[in-house]
Amino acid sequence: MLAQVAEGDALDAVAAVRRPEVVGGLPRSPRITPRVVDYGRPESLTVAFAGSDVVVHLAGILFESRTSDYRSGNVEVTGAVVEAARGAGARHVVFVSSLGADPRSPNGYFRSKGEAERLVADSGLDATIIRTPLLLGPGTAGGRSLLAAASGPSARVLGGGAHRLRPLDVDDLCRTILGCCEQPAAGVRTCDLVGPETLTHRELIERTADRLGREVAIRSTSVWLARLAAGLAGLVRTGGLTPAVIDVITSDETVERNADGELGITLTPLSATLDKLCQTRPK
Repeated sequence: MLAQVAEGDALDAVAAVRRPEVVGGLPRSPRITPRVVDYGRPESLTVAFAGSDVVVHLAGILFESRTSDYRSGNVEVTGAVVEAARGAGARHVVFVSSLGADPRSPNGYFRSKGEAERLVADSGLDATIIRTPLLLGPGTAGGRSLLAAASGPSARVLGGGAHRLRPLDVDDLCRTILGCCEQPAAGVRTCDLVGPETLTHRELIERTADRLGREVAIRSTSVWLARLAAGLAGLVRTGGLTPAVIDVITSDETVERNADGELGITLTPLSATLDKLCQTRPK
């Protein structure tokens, strides 16, 4: 999804999406105008961005498919957005990226996100690049996966869930993006924005299960065997759980410096984030 924001006495937004069926799931507000765009037709992007001060780019893929790979879904789409933002006269681009993004990475996903960041940084526009960890909140993919793992009697996780996470409340990311739109900073800055607490994936599942009033037994799946199986499956099908995806979801979410202060955001305690998430679980 790609959202485009214009600045005025109050913020108005054009929410640009690729598929018409997605429009019904967008927030409803008189200040939000949905619009379907085609990344293969750059003129549709330029029209959507007309009169905008800030373009917020959220689109991207982790799982490749027959119709979209990392090059097309992460790099080429970002290039189209940058070109359209320049053509529409926008002043600032906010790009939501991922921890680990690096154009030199051997991992295809991280490499594509790094290449996309470079396109934004070299665009000639002012830009804020926000690298994010696991995002938690009602409706997020990470939130749904966590609730599913914590709701059963047992959960089988890669490497026993030993990798370390810094989950971020999705509402904190939204407030950060809004702040960047209200007060766009000059120049190009790249910020690592993570949650306030570090814990393992295993601890996160157990803590969530405790809030649900459940006990969950954590079972371990070998990361090495999972990579091997995913690699063999890739010989007969495209996308799904690949070795690249496995490496992404088992990476430690470590940062040298959290940018919450620089971005002017007060982070939501993890306990409050988990409470919000657990309240959405069907009884």
